[in-house]
Amino acid sequence: MTEQNIDYRRAYQRERFARDELESLLEAQTRRLFEANTELQEKVDMLEKQKVLILKTEKMATLGTLAAGVAHEINNPLAYVSSNLESLFDFNESLVGLLTIANELVNDGSIDPKLRERLQKLQKPVSFQFMSEDIEDIGQDVQEGVRRIASIVSNLLSFSRPKESKSENVDLAQVLISILKLAASQLRSVAVTTDIKEVRKTYCNADALGQVILNLLLNAKDACESESSRPSQISIKLYDNEKNIVLKVTDNGIGMSEETVTRVFEPFFTTKAVGKGTGMGMAIVYGFIEEHDGQIEIDSKLGVGTEITVKLPVREGQS
Repeated sequence: MTEQNIDYRRAYQRERFARDELESLLEAQTRRLFEANTELQEKVDMLEKQKVLILKTEKMATLGTLAAGVAHEINNPLAYVSSNLESLFDFNESLVGLLTIANELVNDGSIDPKLRERLQKLQKPVSFQFMSEDIEDIGQDVQEGVRRIASIVSNLLSFSRPKESKSENVDLAQVLISILKLAASQLRSVAVTTDIKEVRKTYCNADALGQVILNLLLNAKDACESESSRPSQISIKLYDNEKNIVLKVTDNGIGMSEETVTRVFEPFFTTKAVGKGTGMGMAIVYGFIEEHDGQIEIDSKLGVGTEITVKLPVREGQS
């Protein structure tokens, strides 16, 4: 091999080594850029989620303030209506008695003609007989209406105002078991399966979280009853991990659209028929979960079903 060929070969090897080194550096740089871009995208996604959560929290806070104002405005006239209604019920027996006597007199030919004429004029719109029979039913309907309004106002106040502290160290597994027993009669039409693990005690309001569980179960039952093409099923799981106690309630009901999921925690928003719900159940659930520094997530698909996940941090309180 000539000296010229040797020099050429050495130059070729140096150029090839430099090219391989450059490609290796380029590949490493590309990998770093890709990883940095992936990390950046994850941070952007996280910021977007936090932005949505902040907007949602602010919206719920505003709704809570409005709800409190509406509730207090309704409470005062409601007190007058309720009080006067009680008085009317006290008068009911006397009123029915008077109407019965008036009905007898209007058909009595022996009374003064002028008095009978006046009685006849009074019963022209509605007969005394009909009024005496209907007055009690009307009163009961009004009383039921007032009771429903009072319940809505109470729910509004529960949603909007700070809750009274009744917290203690609670075993949520026992709370769940108690609620399942309580709701057993209402869940007869649904096949309920449970997977309840032993969980750590956490400092919380047992009554409030019991109401959360009950609301989730009854909503799941209603969703199943709205989907009649398959047997109704509800699955309940309770377990804890390093940070949280986790409750999952899954149903194979009618499911929810994306729009419904975004609005489900709004006060008075409901997909139920008129008279079937006030639209406050999930708003109160959200308030209780937020009060306990927890999270609630909804995964739902129309025609398939819904899974609701509640995550509660394990908190240490008084012994």
